[in-house]
Amino acid sequence: MGQWLSDRLGQPFVIEDRGGAGSNLGTEVVVNAAPDGYTLLLDGSSNAVNATLYPNLNFNFLRDIAPVGSVFRAPHIMEVVPSFPANTVPEFIAYAKAHPEKLNMASAGTGTTSHMAGELFKIMAGVDMTHVPYRGAGPALTDLLGGQVQVMFDNAASSIDHIRAGRLRALAVTTASRVEALPDVPAVGEFVPGYEASNVNGVGAPTKTPVEIITTLNNEMNDILANPEARARMAALGGAVITGAPADFGAFLAEETEKWARVVKAAGLKPG
Repeated sequence: MGQWLSDRLGQPFVIEDRGGAGSNLGTEVVVNAAPDGYTLLLDGSSNAVNATLYPNLNFNFLRDIAPVGSVFRAPHIMEVVPSFPANTVPEFIAYAKAHPEKLNMASAGTGTTSHMAGELFKIMAGVDMTHVPYRGAGPALTDLLGGQVQVMFDNAASSIDHIRAGRLRALAVTTASRVEALPDVPAVGEFVPGYEASNVNGVGAPTKTPVEIITTLNNEMNDILANPEARARMAALGGAVITGAPADFGAFLAEETEKWARVVKAAGLKPG
């Protein structure tokens, strides 16, 4: 998106990775930046989780970041190794209930969207699994492939090649419906009614950014995402584009914040 915006607006969009505290450090940089349209945030589902997971943040995400627009919705993939004795979500649930406290669920880290997708599944499917957090999806996948853990709800981009090569078995995707990249893989919601745990990303800006700047950026983003090349690129990453007005993205983030607050509290989660 940064490159496409650079090409259209004739100004460089520099991507600066500010890791730390589950993306909260990067978010705080944007919260405190000048509201002039020159400092933006790639935000989304992780910020909605963090609003409750981290009780002592120096900012209020919904108050202090103005929504610019949505970009991308991607599933997590509920996946196991081919030797695992379950080929479907119902078989997995039956196995988990027959072997309580025997399953280890890997994630990219406490509070990440991969973790939250698994916690929501545990609650809605009524199964017990031990969460094993890692420092990123890479080491978690390594242990899943090696059999040290039994299941992972990984993001599509990092797992899809393993699935296509037969190194992992996809039981389901976590979006509300099936995805173009894996049309034969069902959605979890086909077996656990009401389940949905997308990873959505978009763009935000400091809250006092002038509306005309936000409108310009939103219009450019929507035009980019209407392009078949952009849609194909997003589909290759296992997801799909999402367009809309700033208010649409803001309403989604408010709903996500409320949804994940319930999960964080029900599961008794604390920052890693």
